[in-house]
Amino acid sequence: MTKPKKKSNFFSNLIFNIILPAVILSRFSTPDTLGPVWAVVVALAFPLLFGLWELKQSGKVNFFSVLGIISVLLTGGISLFELDPKYIAIKEAMVPAIIGIIVLVSQYTPYPLIRKLLINPELLDIEKLTQSLEQQNNTAVFDAKMRLAGFIVASAFFLSATLNYFLAKNIVVSMPGTTAYAEELGRMTWLSYPVIVAPTMILLVGAIIFTFMQIGKLTKQPIDEFILQ
Repeated sequence: MTKPKKKSNFFSNLIFNIILPAVILSRFSTPDTLGPVWAVVVALAFPLLFGLWELKQSGKVNFFSVLGIISVLLTGGISLFELDPKYIAIKEAMVPAIIGIIVLVSQYTPYPLIRKLLINPELLDIEKLTQSLEQQNNTAVFDAKMRLAGFIVASAFFLSATLNYFLAKNIVVSMPGTTAYAEELGRMTWLSYPVIVAPTMILLVGAIIFTFMQIGKLTKQPIDEFILQ
C-alpha cells in the first residue's frame, strides 16, 4: 500500500508563516541581536523552507505553494536590495489579486478552479456526486451554483488584496535595512492574521457552506453521503 503524503496542518502553517517570522522581526532586529538585515533573512527563511517542505511532502507542484514561495522571495528581494517600501504594499496586494483573477478567469473556461478548491476529490466522492446530480437532472443548476461560489471565492481574494495593500502601506514606511523597517514588517505580519485572514476566511467558509448546501438540495441527499471515509 502506498504511504499517504503528509500534509501540514493549521497550527504548523500559523507557527512557521506568522508567529516565528513576526517574533524574529519584532524582537531580534536591533543591532545588538541579529540586526535588521539578518533578522529579515532568518524570518523569511521559515516560511520559505516550510513552503519547500510542503512541496516535497505533497509530491506534486501546488500552484498556491509556489506562489507563496515567490511572495517570500519577493519580500526578501525588496528588503535586501533596499527598494522603496511602497513595493512591499504592491507585492502584498499582488499575490491574492493574482489568485482572484485566476479564479475569476477560470470561470469562463472548461476547467473552473473553484471546483478544485471546493469540490475536492480527496474529500468528496466526485463520481457519486455526478451521478446523483444527473439522476435529479440538476447538473446544469449545480454548475450555475458553482459559478456563483466562484465569484464569492474570487471576491475573498480581492478583499484580501485590498486589505493587504492598505495594511502594508500604512505600517511599512521605513527604508529596508533599518531596524524600524524590520519591526514594521513584523507588526504587519502579526496584524495580517486578524485584519486580513479572518474576514477573508469568513467569505471562503461561506462559499464552502453554500456549496455543501447546494449539494444536499440538488441531490436530495445529505452531504454525508458524498464525504469519503
